[in-house]
Amino acid sequence: MTYPKGSRFRRKRRFNPMKGLVALLTLAFLITLLFLLSRFLFGENGLLAAGKVPPRATASGSSSASATMEATITEAEGSESATPAPTPTPLPTPPPTPEAMTPESTDPAVIRMSWETPAIFDGTNAFPEDAETISSGGETLRTWVLQNNAPARNPGAPVSFGSSETYSDVDGVLTFRGNNWRDSASAGTRTITEKKLEIVWESPTGAISSTESYWPGTGWTGQPLLVRWPEATRNAMNLNEEAKRKDLVEVVYPTLDGNIYFLDLETGKPTRNKIEIGYPFKGTGVIDPRGYPLLYAGQGLNENGKKVTDFKYRIFNLLDQSEAYAILGRDPMAFRPWGAFDSSGLVDAASDTLIECGENGLVYKVKLNTQFDAAAKTLTLAPQLTKYRYRLEGNDELGIESSPAAYRNFLYFCDNGGTLQCLDLNTMSPVWFTQTGDDTDCTTTIEETPDGVFLYTANEVDKRSMGGTVPVADCNIRKYDAITGKLIWQVDVPCVYQYYINGGSLATPLIGKDDISNLVIFNIALTGSSQSGKLLALDKKTGSIVWERELDTYSWSSPVDVLSKDGVTYGLFCDFGGWLHLFDPKTGKDLHKISLGGNIESSPAVYHDMIVVGSYAKKLFGIRLK
Repeated sequence: MTYPKGSRFRRKRRFNPMKGLVALLTLAFLITLLFLLSRFLFGENGLLAAGKVPPRATASGSSSASATMEATITEAEGSESATPAPTPTPLPTPPPTPEAMTPESTDPAVIRMSWETPAIFDGTNAFPEDAETISSGGETLRTWVLQNNAPARNPGAPVSFGSSETYSDVDGVLTFRGNNWRDSASAGTRTITEKKLEIVWESPTGAISSTESYWPGTGWTGQPLLVRWPEATRNAMNLNEEAKRKDLVEVVYPTLDGNIYFLDLETGKPTRNKIEIGYPFKGTGVIDPRGYPLLYAGQGLNENGKKVTDFKYRIFNLLDQSEAYAILGRDPMAFRPWGAFDSSGLVDAASDTLIECGENGLVYKVKLNTQFDAAAKTLTLAPQLTKYRYRLEGNDELGIESSPAAYRNFLYFCDNGGTLQCLDLNTMSPVWFTQTGDDTDCTTTIEETPDGVFLYTANEVDKRSMGGTVPVADCNIRKYDAITGKLIWQVDVPCVYQYYINGGSLATPLIGKDDISNLVIFNIALTGSSQSGKLLALDKKTGSIVWERELDTYSWSSPVDVLSKDGVTYGLFCDFGGWLHLFDPKTGKDLHKISLGGNIESSPAVYHDMIVVGSYAKKLFGIRLK
């Protein structure tokens, strides 16, 4: 019988007893399997009921369910069924633990020391078996990385500085020579028409008499810090009301009389109380380039004629001017006992890291762990220190008085023994090193050009002539390839040896820019006698002398370039005779000069048309560039 296509009627299939039996057996097997699996997982001793979770599948595993499982499943209280537990709240990251400061001593036998005391290379903290070595030119440099006063392999947090223009987030001159390339101590703009200098204000300082010495006013390198504080930071600090109400540019000046002064750049009036330490600051401080209320300042001497104390590199909280942390110069990891800090540090804002060098021969890399809330007026630090220690075989002279310069992750510095190094801050290992031949307190400067990255430096006449055995020796002015350490050129200037008051280059060079971009200008002391000096302009490419000027009185002060709005660059330098000179950097000739009453070892800083510098006359000066 047939049915029409599309009919609702269908023919019934014949029943097959064998197929029915197979279907029943399959169904029974599946039910049994599901029962056993549920007992395994959710029964009284089941895996998930006991709060256990299978491990995540590995890359070669096949279970996608276990690979995505995150929460522990627990059996609900009072119920036989299991329910997912709420996602646990993550525990807060514990705050970093600051490294404990080395305890200070009050024992004169411990803290009374001399800069002439030699380094000691043995003892319980020498760790000779943990030294790494690098050889160059037949010389061997041994190095250590130290943390928590023990050898370490951890180099600390990564550090990478930007260009000199990106060093600071705020206006001003916030470290020695302004930035990580150490190439400028002037900020802002100015119109120079009269080519004159005018003293606008004076502010008194004091002096300290120590053993067989007298320390008045400001000394070497002694550059002031000039900072235009962000409004939020200004309102959070303990400034006086007049200073808080204005768009303040503050002068912050650590001095030889053991005080740190805070002045209004415009008027010279105090903006808050001075910080009284009682022991001389010789070098240049640092303001945090993020605009945070932090001041870093190193102690240059540890006696004041009445008391002796431990050397410190201090970090001040400028919300209330309290001491937030200090690095003790009498470091148990140092080979050299002399613990002064004349070097001016650098702060890498991106990694929250301070870099500082000590006269004890250590380089400090300090993860600050800064927390600053301007609205709440709170600031905390938890410094964690990584130390770089080294010894050049055959040269036991240690101590870093120059300020380190940085190009990306490379740090450049030279020491009292004349060892110039390029240190990779991300591995805490030297990339290259070379010998300059003598003590080098001149800060290495960096220049980046289309032809490469270069260093400029010069040494003193000191160790070679110790004891007067060599009365005249050359100050060696050099240009290096910053990446390879290759010497590009060298210029030699004969200088007279004098004990303690050294000849050669104590001043940091002026790196020409804009209309004098072909020049680098050096200030060399004691070139003809123990009183005279020389100012030299060299061609950057060849090292040839473009002009040279004989100085009646020598200078340790670093020359500064200032650019007028009309595109013309002018130069400033100070000298032992107490004169501040305004000069033409294209010829070396003075345009104007004024007396500041006493020896000016300090280097000036400039903000717009205002110059600030101190002298041995026990005064700080605000001078207008007209």
